[in-house]
Amino acid sequence: MPSLSQLLTEHHQVLVLDASSQSIQVGLVRASGPALWRSTPDEAGRGIFASVAGILTEASLSLHQVDAFIFCEGPGSMLGTRTVAMAVRTWQTLKARPAYAYQSLALAGAFEWHRHGLRAFTVIADARRDTWHCQSIGADGELLPLRRIPVAELPAGERVTPDHFRAWSTPPHPTAVCAYDLEPMFSALTATDLFHLADAPDAFQHEAPEYKRWPAQIHSIATADKK
Repeated sequence: MPSLSQLLTEHHQVLVLDASSQSIQVGLVRASGPALWRSTPDEAGRGIFASVAGILTEASLSLHQVDAFIFCEGPGSMLGTRTVAMAVRTWQTLKARPAYAYQSLALAGAFEWHRHGLRAFTVIADARRDTWHCQSIGADGELLPLRRIPVAELPAGERVTPDHFRAWSTPPHPTAVCAYDLEPMFSALTATDLFHLADAPDAFQHEAPEYKRWPAQIHSIATADKK
């Protein structure tokens, strides 16, 4: 998994898109020159494209001059992450460029560990139906595999949840709030391996969706349920 520094060595101007939280965040990260960032509380279908247009105008660039994309694949807002993935795939058809994905809770956990000291803790986010996305971080900073588990099975010890993430259930006590602001995160974690090449950009899911087969049958009086 490459770090941001490694990606910027190969791709000099990278567009970053994150709609996992209620704050849409877009950035232009460059090998030479300061990064540009924008955020908006607008819904994803509008906020992503307005923010991208604003940043490119500020940088005096066109979309074709972007060398690669970095996007958040989740967990978080499924609508937001799918909208971002759709945008990246569309832009790749206009001009072939690589896309690299990262996970929101891994980014939040790495930043929290970097900023507030070396210790083990867990980052959680609501996954609905009384389950939680669970990203554990070891005392050495190792990011363990992301899991989705029932609230009763969450690890003991320190827990945090990212700011501005939607929650349908009250986080289990005690759970503190941690930052989810991409500008300081990307600035602090340039050497951290967080990204992976996404051949087909899409929203993260713990397992592939299952669909119930529907047996085709012509309805008639003979097949009607007689009660």
